[in-house]
Amino acid sequence: MSYKRWIFIATFLFGIGLGFGLATPASISLPPEYIAALEEQFASISALPKPLIALFIFIKNTSALLLSFALSPIFWLVPILALTANGWLIAFVSTEVIKVESLGFLFAGLLPHGIFELPALILGQAAALSFGTMAILALVKKERRNLLLPSLKQNLRYLIIACALLVPAAIIETYITPLLLR
Repeated sequence: MSYKRWIFIATFLFGIGLGFGLATPASISLPPEYIAALEEQFASISALPKPLIALFIFIKNTSALLLSFALSPIFWLVPILALTANGWLIAFVSTEVIKVESLGFLFAGLLPHGIFELPALILGQAAALSFGTMAILALVKKERRNLLLPSLKQNLRYLIIACALLVPAAIIETYITPLLLR
């Protein structure tokens, strides 16, 4: 299957998550203890020097992509969950932000780094889905085993591109996004 189809599948799964996030009733909210814990974590991270914040964001996002890629042969579960959960979270939080702030505030907070981070998510998860499929096929069909290594090499190239996109995303999220949200 061509890589363009994997990108389409990954985008479709992300879109399903967005749809669920938009359809989630406004009456559903996170428990106050959870919100307090998130605020505490955010405060401790934001107290760090900006280069360390950017490095933390990059490492967190990169490790999530790498873990998803490594676990993709387990019936695509992690890439599917990563795409739909990220879509759901973005849509759910976005609707809450628009209620409290504005659409402009939301765009200022998401667009600058999202231009890099969302394509990185889609590319990385498409590579994970593609590799996971080939790994499963190699287990089931002996004649496909010789295609596993070339598939791994090709999908690692896409994964490297996705991880490279996370560098400017982390820098923008650390340095530019806070300025736009003030």
